[in-house]
Amino acid sequence: MVASLYGVAEEQKAIWIFLEQESGKLEGVSLELLAKGRRLADRVGWQLTGLLLGSSIGELAQEAIASGADEVVLAEHPLLDVFTVDAYCHAAFEAIMRYKPSVFLLGVTPDGRDLAGRLAVRLRTGLNADCTDLRLTPETGILAGEVSGFGGGVLALIEMQNHRPQMATVRPGVFPPGQADTKRQGRVIRLPVSLNEAMITTRVVERVAGARTDLTQAAALVIGGRGAGGQFDMLRELADLIGGEIGATRPPVDEGCIERERQIGQTGVVCRPKVAIVCGASGAFHFVVGIQGAEVVIAINSDPEAPIFDFADYCIVGDVFSVVPALTAALRAEHEASHA
Repeated sequence: MVASLYGVAEEQKAIWIFLEQESGKLEGVSLELLAKGRRLADRVGWQLTGLLLGSSIGELAQEAIASGADEVVLAEHPLLDVFTVDAYCHAAFEAIMRYKPSVFLLGVTPDGRDLAGRLAVRLRTGLNADCTDLRLTPETGILAGEVSGFGGGVLALIEMQNHRPQMATVRPGVFPPGQADTKRQGRVIRLPVSLNEAMITTRVVERVAGARTDLTQAAALVIGGRGAGGQFDMLRELADLIGGEIGATRPPVDEGCIERERQIGQTGVVCRPKVAIVCGASGAFHFVVGIQGAEVVIAINSDPEAPIFDFADYCIVGDVFSVVPALTAALRAEHEASHA
């Protein structure tokens, strides 16, 4: 593999987080990465730095410091107002080559993925994509990204021994966000960037934001697997009663029974609800990854040997089409009685 633009001998012992923002608000995955980065940095005694790019977004630097950053490198420019991979890659490249951090972490979002791939090529380094965990060894300073594959049949730890920065992307919801401390002190480093319109090969003509469901913020989930037979109206009724959202494993999504944005698991969304009711899902590893942070998991399956029961806190062996309507009726009766 070709040598990276800088190596171990030149690196700064620091973890950098790409602070992705939209309309003047930090994305949730950035706050999650700050919390994880803080734990890693404390373990190895390194600096935690946020990289914040945009226009007129300086106030977000203090939010990042409150969420765990020791310092924030802030680059503001009118051409960074709206994300374009050309402008953001140029600004991030300048910042990274100036300070040469050992680790650079980004979220698995459309913008994060776009930037990570382009930047890794430009820096001539590697990229561990879609990590489900991160480990940093104090003795060596080597970052290990945990990545699963082959439907969960393989769990690999991928490292970069000599290339810097050690880059990785992490899905939203994999790590819990920390508790902000508004009394934390840190410094903001303003970094001028040399940008002009000739460097930007794309132009944003119009932005249209469609309505979408963010399952990572749901307090309760009712999830249908193959065994639910695509009967998501039945599951939606239950979800409405408990103030939750509906999700699905991959088979119902592939069969067109429900929209893909509601797919939960390694190739979908990773969630941390207070309660997850899993209906008719076998419990394959690549699905379980999506709810491993749930506080309580209730599984309903007619197969007493279903793997989901090894993961669930409460197990109901029975037919989904009998259990779910009965549970819905009981909850509705209780709700009506409490409001009588």
